[in-house]
Amino acid sequence: MKISLKSFKPFLLPTLLFMIALAVSVLKTTFYGINREIGMLMEKSGAILLIVSFAWAAIMATGIAKKLFLRHADLTVADNLHSRKLYTQYNIIERVVIFIIILMAIAFVLMSFDNIRRIGISIFASAGVAGIILGLAAQKVFGSMLAGLQIAFTQPIRVDDVVVVEGEWGRIEEITLTYVVIKIWDLRRLVVPSTYFIEHPFQNWTRTSAEILGTVFIYTDYSVDFDRMREELTRLLESSQLWDGKVNVLQVTDAKENRVEVRALMSTRNSSDGWDLRVYVREHLLVFMQREFPDSLPKTRVSLEHDSPRGYASGTGVAS
Repeated sequence: MKISLKSFKPFLLPTLLFMIALAVSVLKTTFYGINREIGMLMEKSGAILLIVSFAWAAIMATGIAKKLFLRHADLTVADNLHSRKLYTQYNIIERVVIFIIILMAIAFVLMSFDNIRRIGISIFASAGVAGIILGLAAQKVFGSMLAGLQIAFTQPIRVDDVVVVEGEWGRIEEITLTYVVIKIWDLRRLVVPSTYFIEHPFQNWTRTSAEILGTVFIYTDYSVDFDRMREELTRLLESSQLWDGKVNVLQVTDAKENRVEVRALMSTRNSSDGWDLRVYVREHLLVFMQREFPDSLPKTRVSLEHDSPRGYASGTGVAS
């Protein structure tokens, strides 16, 4: 694999900090010779800079490692199920690793100070009570983080999945340790806790594949020719690039006293194409019925029997 100088650009600042930390460590005896307090300050500064430089470099290395693992994953292709799995896992793993690196860096920086180290030892001595209090206070936070990890490995959802949550249709835009961002069809954003996808039912339209069946319901009169409707549906589907060529069905699914329910069933490669194809088929089937069967709208039939009462002349309303 070809490695360019641009690949090392993120490591310039961490390397600069590391070199400064080494310079301060080498010159600490000189600073002590000038003034003891200055020497102690420079020694602490060198140690902190060293910790920060290592943490920074580790974070940069984590990002580069993720890019290397995902270099062959493409979310723009039609069949991107494997890519979405990888993006979901590595995005959450990256956040977990970065969180651990930052936490450890802060801990090492704080423990480099004697006063804070003594406080830390006293806290660890009473870790039983403190742990219970902290666990109760941060129960929801840790629950969300564990839910995020569970999502990363079990993957009930993935990045770019099409889902229906709280009655809203959208795509998974971002998955973090504690929350999930869903991009709604009208460009709104629905932010849901990670625990929602563990504790509540939801619809995932792309769990195993992006293919989906679309339905269109038409309500007509009994006089409609269903065979001609099937022929028109076939013509409409074959003339549209949205149809994947797999499912083409028109069925009478219900019959009431004044109407017939007709269902057109069609298949598409993904839910976006499915929506557009359903709209297209519904509109053009209605146009076809208006043109070919103008009297096909559902009707209420009333039968009137004209039976004149005895003693009246028919149609005159005058007694004979």
